[in-house]
Amino acid sequence: MPIRGLNHAVLFVRDAQRSAAFYRDVLGFREIVSMPNAVFMRAPDSDNDHDLGLFGIGDAATASPAGRSSVGLYHLAWEVPTLADLADHRARLAEAGALVGASDHGTTKALYAKDPDGLEFEVSWLVPHELIGDDMEMATLPLDLDAEITRYGGDRVGALSRVPGTTRA
Repeated sequence: MPIRGLNHAVLFVRDAQRSAAFYRDVLGFREIVSMPNAVFMRAPDSDNDHDLGLFGIGDAATASPAGRSSVGLYHLAWEVPTLADLADHRARLAEAGALVGASDHGTTKALYAKDPDGLEFEVSWLVPHELIGDDMEMATLPLDLDAEITRYGGDRVGALSRVPGTTRA
């Protein structure tokens, strides 16, 4: 049974409209359907019906204990096409007070942030397959985004990214 990838994510949040505003204003998602307690959104370059569903369950909801006292999802990773896009997201996330970290994982350059409910997510760029050598190992090192842009170029399209109107190999 082949799986092509993650089609969408659904999150329980305190206020669906507040969270939708964050994902719209900071990450550029577009609202597809909006109801008082549910919003469905599409990522800027996606051709999915929706990439993110937000269900509001009220301000009394407690923070998720996942990873601290229970099992659960750690984070979702949103992919960007280029390192220039990643730099743009770094600035937007920092301005929103949402940026909580940045890591160089060898084949992945990643930013980590939290949404208004404290749910963590990643924004990442993947090194193109043809540039991955045998010496590139999975690691968690500090990300020097400016150095990575110098190394790979700001406009180089990452491994799994696709330019709108094209298909993945």
